[in-house]
This record gives sequence, structure tokens and C-alpha cells, in this order.
Amino acid sequence: MSVRATAIVVLVVAAIAACTGTAAPPTPGSSPMPPPPSPAIGTDAPSSEPSAEGPPAAGMAAEGGDPVTGQLGTYVWGDAGSDSPWLPGAPIAVGVGEPLTVTFDPAIPVSTWRARMVPAAAAGPDGASSLGLGAGDPRFGAAEPGSWTVEVHVAFVAGRGDASYFWRLDVR
Repeated sequence: MSVRATAIVVLVVAAIAACTGTAAPPTPGSSPMPPPPSPAIGTDAPSSEPSAEGPPAAGMAAEGGDPVTGQLGTYVWGDAGSDSPWLPGAPIAVGVGEPLTVTFDPAIPVSTWRARMVPAAAAGPDGASSLGLGAGDPRFGAAEPGSWTVEVHVAFVAGRGDASYFWRLDVR
């Protein structure tokens, strides 16, 4: 292609880009134009509305302890979902029989929940023992001494969705 033909192509592309709002490709030897800055999006406070992208984070805490965020497993949320394998869980150490509470951020009311456990070395839920079930924020007692994978499956109110969360519970 001749120099003149190349110049015409560059001018046509630049004219089209000007009409459509996209940048023209750089010509040989020139520097590309940086993209325009994005508008800053910020907030002083976290939103109390649930995310459209997925279920809320779940934190498990022993009475008086700091919550540990669980690993999000399989979930259905709005028009989306994720099918996850059995997860090893986020580690949390507790004493035998300590009351455990699961809370959500953002706080979304829970319709029903079910908690179950298997030995930490298990690859799945076969032979799982129930830790409890109910409505509202999940609350149940820690298991016997050992290392356990705990799954808490939650259905949120008003059909918002459901999700499974996992923790590795080390009970001393």
C-alpha cells in the first residue's frame, strides 16, 4: 500500500472514530491515546442492599469472637448461580460446645438454614452429621473435638436465593 493510501485509511478511520466516540488506532511511530478517565465511584458507607452479583458474605463466630468469613460454595442468586464442589472451608478454632453464630454482610433475613459436618479429611458430604436447622441467623453448638468441614446452607427470604458456605472447624 502506498504512503498516500495509508494516510487516507488513517484519516477515514479517525473520522469514523470521531463520529462513534471511539479512538482511532495509533499510526506507526505515534503513541496511543490514553483512555479517558473513569468517573470516580465511592461511598462513605457500605450498601445494605444485597449484591446483584451474588449472595452476601457469611461470617461465623464463637460467642464473643471475631467472625471468620466462610468460603462461598454452590449458590443461586437472581438469574445467576455457581455450582461448586465440596470445599475445605475457612479455618476457625473453637472450644467444644461453644455456641456458633453465622451472620451475613450485608444483613439479609434468612428463611431457613441447615448446618452439617464431616471430618475435615472427607472429600464430600457422604456420612455428614447434622449440627442443626432452623430459621433466622444460623446458631448451633460446636462439635466434639477434632477437625471438621462444616457446611451451612441458607435460603434467604422472599426467594432472593440460596447459598452454601464452608468452614474448617478445629474444635479443641
